[in-house]
Amino acid sequence: MSRAAGSPASSIQHPASSIQHPADLKKIDSLNRADEEACRFPGTQPNSLPMMNEAPGRRQFLRMLATSPALAAGGWAALLNGIAKGEDLITAADQAVNVLEFEDVARQNLPPWHYGYLATGVTDDSTLKANRDAFARYQLRTRRLVDVKKVDMSVTLYGTTWDSPIMLSPVGSQRAFHPEGEIPVARAAAAQKHNLIVSTHSSTPIEAVNEALGHPAWFQLYPTDDWNVTKAVVKRAEKADCPVMVLTVDSQNGALRDTLFKLRRAAPVKCTDCHIGGFVYNAVASRRPMFEGLDLSKVTTQLPLDMTWDVLPRLKELTTMKLVIKGIVTREDALLALEHGADGIIVSNHGGRSEDSKRASIDCLPEVIAAVNGKVPVLVDGGFRRGTDFFKALAMGARAVCVGRPYLWGLAAFGQAGVETVLTLLRKELQIDMRQAGTASISQITRDFLIEG
Repeated sequence: MSRAAGSPASSIQHPASSIQHPADLKKIDSLNRADEEACRFPGTQPNSLPMMNEAPGRRQFLRMLATSPALAAGGWAALLNGIAKGEDLITAADQAVNVLEFEDVARQNLPPWHYGYLATGVTDDSTLKANRDAFARYQLRTRRLVDVKKVDMSVTLYGTTWDSPIMLSPVGSQRAFHPEGEIPVARAAAAQKHNLIVSTHSSTPIEAVNEALGHPAWFQLYPTDDWNVTKAVVKRAEKADCPVMVLTVDSQNGALRDTLFKLRRAAPVKCTDCHIGGFVYNAVASRRPMFEGLDLSKVTTQLPLDMTWDVLPRLKELTTMKLVIKGIVTREDALLALEHGADGIIVSNHGGRSEDSKRASIDCLPEVIAAVNGKVPVLVDGGFRRGTDFFKALAMGARAVCVGRPYLWGLAAFGQAGVETVLTLLRKELQIDMRQAGTASISQITRDFLIEG
């Protein structure tokens, strides 16, 4: 599955696109580029959006330290002032100490409104924040004098074995973050041997993503309110040999994404100047490769408000792909998913950008795990940034963990090299944490290694 990794970028400017597009990608190229490239990289854009790793607070603290006479005597004041001003940005992927460092570079590279799309939660972003804060409530019980010279992080899902339990979550419109969109992500996933879920709203055809990945990806489905369109999209994914279909069920009522809306309002250009047709759903969908050639005149939404559990057996009748339900957060819905034929569940609140529950995904995971009772695989996403985060989810019983924003920070910062480094850092941290805990394989990570305090 692996491909040779590209050299890390030496600056924070995006390289020109060099991909050789397949025939079907060429068909939609002019629409996608008019839609996304025209407003992508107008240069470094100042904005006041708080960093998701609380960089402004860190820089304020550093400015305070820089005024210390003791530090000034040692020549540290100039260094601390430089860091406080943002001059500590990494300039190459391999300089990163952890994945959080990529967000600063991504924020600098992207127009504020595109960064806002990536960073936003809903309303006051409290669910987004909850996803991160919740990890602090759980601590690890580490064991000693265990042979951890060899650590096996492999997991098997639906007959395929992966080198790591860390998967790449589906995210649409990735050309908003890099000129080649999903292609560098797929190549990075291939090089690092990670599984990838491709969004219905991918700005690159599923066939081209699979080619770059070296094997069929999992496919994430937004079914729309026109069953004929849904059927055609499912059949295309099946024809592309995607083994698993991931149905997202947590976005039926839209979302009040205040952070995004504020940055969009402040944009020097109107989004409709680039997004032809505005944000009417069938206009948006018409520019996505998965909907190419389909009649979208009856489509008004990606998730119908009247969609019920009956959609699961209808989808299973359409395809032989495994059906995984993404967005389950309660035991009741986990049981209903099983009752209606789900082959797997992803515990998710859409990265805190869909529902305003104030409840973290990691807090929802235990009750879903208990309800499923090992009948199907349970995965999780939402706020995962460090190795211990992944370890905690695996200890609760998750079979794999999906990550979204960090790999997009890497993509926006340094392209394929950035994504590869993000995955390398996450995998390295998890391996270290497994050794520290005395667990030599994923199967050895159990609830015994976790306490809630």
